[in-house]
Amino acid sequence: MQKTLQQLTRRLKALRVRTASLALDQQGFTLTEMLIVIALIALVGTFVTTNVISRYNRAKVDATKTQIRQLGVILDDFRRECGFYPSTEQGMDALVQKPTAGRECKNYDPEGYIKGKKVPKDAWSNDFIYTSDGNKYEIKSLGSDGKEGGEGIEKDLSSNELEG
Repeated sequence: MQKTLQQLTRRLKALRVRTASLALDQQGFTLTEMLIVIALIALVGTFVTTNVISRYNRAKVDATKTQIRQLGVILDDFRRECGFYPSTEQGMDALVQKPTAGRECKNYDPEGYIKGKKVPKDAWSNDFIYTSDGNKYEIKSLGSDGKEGGEGIEKDLSSNELEG
């Protein structure tokens, strides 16, 4: 019995040593290490977010330029069939339904010139500004701020300033 008690005591001591050694191996991170990791994650997140937002804003500008060009093609089609561009008063609504005021288009397409019967808006959900004397036209977007002038994504976009 004494021998068994001694053997149990020895096994218990060996078990305590193993447990203490395991506890030392699994201490975890210090507060400083955690703060450094959090700071690095925040830094990377800021960089990625700034980059993504910049590309998103650039895509909106490019999409609006594409819409202006497409509306120009539709207006050219209107002029080819009618002999003139819709006047400022008729506006781009003349591309959706036959105008009742101003010059009359004898060859107006009964289906209109825009599929979906709705004049598109720019990438910021603002109406395009259309002006025309019947011989030439200008389509304009006021940019992200919806106001005249501006820089960067707030800059006005005009069909007269777009290249090809």
